[in-house]
Amino acid sequence: MAKPVLYGADYSVYVRIARMALEEKGIGYELVPLDIFAAEGVPAWYLEHHPFGRIPAFEHDGFRLFETGAIARYVDEGFPGPALQPTDPYLRARMNQIIGMLDAYGYRAMVWDVAVERLEKTQPDEALIASGLRQAETVLRVLTSLKARGPWLLGDQLTLADLHAAPIIAYFLKVAEGRDLLARFAEIRDWFARVADRASFARTEKVASAE
Repeated sequence: MAKPVLYGADYSVYVRIARMALEEKGIGYELVPLDIFAAEGVPAWYLEHHPFGRIPAFEHDGFRLFETGAIARYVDEGFPGPALQPTDPYLRARMNQIIGMLDAYGYRAMVWDVAVERLEKTQPDEALIASGLRQAETVLRVLTSLKARGPWLLGDQLTLADLHAAPIIAYFLKVAEGRDLLARFAEIRDWFARVADRASFARTEKVASAE
């Protein structure tokens, strides 16, 4: 079987989610560097892999995918290794709910509105940061309410929900406001510390981009 290929920048939040899934499954893969923020823009050849020019994209034995959620689920279901999705329908629905919530309400606020705005803008928009922090607080409060008892978000099993949340929160923690806010949510703070100790997290560590 050919080695899977992942296209994207190694500093990307969503590329990191896909990479963590591959690492947790113990799958060797090739990361093809692709910087969609480069001055020359997205290369024309890449649009055959992702027609919207985003990252990551994925290929395995001629089978192509884009969208991180689809890639992570294929990696879990298509390769041997520890299961990253629960079999219980209630827990699987909760996993998908957490992932959907982070994509819809957490990513933009935590990564772009707070971290990118603070780190990369010469004159940050303080109103945007404040708004992002309010949204982030709601996300962390809801994540706390959804978290099951046990070390991981769904309890004893590490799942795609953990792998999805970790890179987003890691980016948020690059700024003081993010660290201060997370400190108020002890369960999520302690959960993140456990994720950060995993080899999959360490092996995908990079100064992350917002993409």
